[in-house]
Amino acid sequence: MKNTLMYRPLAALAVLVVTAASYAQWSNPADDVPAYHPNPPLKVSALPPIKSGKELTGPNFRYPWQVHVYQKAAKVGNVLYQLPCNCRCDRSVGHTSLRSCFETLHGTACDICAKEGFFAYQQTKLGRTPVQIRAAIARHEYESIDLEKQ
Repeated sequence: MKNTLMYRPLAALAVLVVTAASYAQWSNPADDVPAYHPNPPLKVSALPPIKSGKELTGPNFRYPWQVHVYQKAAKVGNVLYQLPCNCRCDRSVGHTSLRSCFETLHGTACDICAKEGFFAYQQTKLGRTPVQIRAAIARHEYESIDLEKQ
């Protein structure tokens, strides 16, 4: 029994170290690259949910594309976790990746977030990896998305 109790603090410390090491702001020291997580989320940490269902109604969802983008984002949440957001919401509101934009209402008001989110969904369906999608976002390929036609 004593041996088990001795290992609990060590296990908790190990989880803390792994979580801290994967935190977007620390693992992405390049100041000119928006925050993102280089790896998928850890299975031991629960992420805030992406807005869905009845949350996709009200004054913030005036256009069909806003609902559609959130629905698609919810399907690729772990990919969005590994992508930066070029609107720099990491600096302005403390987001840690593109996924953060869809955990809040930010994605409804920002066309950069919305285009990147839909682009990530499309590219994932085409078999692209988060690393490939991240490179395409850096090249601003998401700018060709027409939200009104989605």
